Amino acid sequence: MDGQGSDGRMSDTRLSGKVMVTGGAGYIGSHAVLALADAGYDVVVVDNLVTGFAWAVDSRATLVEADVSDIETIRTTIREHGVRAIMHFAGSVVVPESVSDPLKYYRNNTAASRALIEAAVAEGVPHFIFSSTAATYGTPERVPVQEGDPKAPINPYGMSKLMTEIMLKDIAAAHPINYCALRYFNVAGADPAGRSGQSTVGATHLIKIAVEAATGKRGHVGVYGTDFATRDGTGVRDYIHVSDLAAAHVAALELLVAEPSESHTLNCGYGRGFSVLEVLDAVDRVTNMTIERRMEGRRAGDPAELVADNGAILAALPWRPERDNLDGIVRDALAWERKLAEMGK
Repeated sequence: MDGQGSDGRMSDTRLSGKVMVTGGAGYIGSHAVLALADAGYDVVVVDNLVTGFAWAVDSRATLVEADVSDIETIRTTIREHGVRAIMHFAGSVVVPESVSDPLKYYRNNTAASRALIEAAVAEGVPHFIFSSTAATYGTPERVPVQEGDPKAPINPYGMSKLMTEIMLKDIAAAHPINYCALRYFNVAGADPAGRSGQSTVGATHLIKIAVEAATGKRGHVGVYGTDFATRDGTGVRDYIHVSDLAAAHVAALELLVAEPSESHTLNCGYGRGFSVLEVLDAVDRVTNMTIERRMEGRRAGDPAELVADNGAILAALPWRPERDNLDGIVRDALAWERKLAEMGK
């Protein structure tokens, strides 16, 4: 776990205690747990299991069933387990739902994050990694979008995440804690070894929906919006493999440990976008099927195009994408969907 500092000397990047992963029974969180455990870290998962699954938590981790807004339980868990870093994934993530029920998102994302950060500061946790989103940019003025570009969320989901980023910046200026906010673009795929994947019932991720259609769980795939100012009229997104994303979290943790006075905000994407129709073409190729597509109106809160400029993360971390292949992402998602069917889930 040693890395080379900017002056050429070796710097210690090994955390001296456990990592708390909130939302570690969910999709991205469970993959982060795998990446941490594979790298030799001790992990304690905190999840209320409202949308997560206890069976999705790797056996090498300890699961505490609790809500991140419960400050006293979180403080007790930090003390009892010797937590020295927090990776915060817990929250609500459905953009259209955030438009129809904004209070849920400001409660589950912003207010709950504030409580978690308060517990971390009170217990002297020095490192915090936050699961943020490209939705903080809203409809970007340029694509690919850079971290310093204007933040103007067009839905409460993006705003709830941006508010947490602002809290972290202010708190890091006032307390001995550093943070890394990782702004995800569109996360997809599943652990290539078949240990975890997207398991949420009623998920709204395009690739998840498409592989559900390919395995008979859905009859068709809705295409929401065909009149965007894009190459084929459908929304364009930067799809990142969930295992690459999980690896970025481990690298970000080691950066925070190595540079305890520095904080970072980094895009997590590949720097290349695919339209909805291009993704569905990939699913057709991988499955050797033709998935039924139904053209629908736009959903509330959806921008036309979101693609990352990933230059900053490539410069800050030794992380490099290993699974930057759309067909490969689809294959891993499809394999997980078939495994879920075998598991009766």
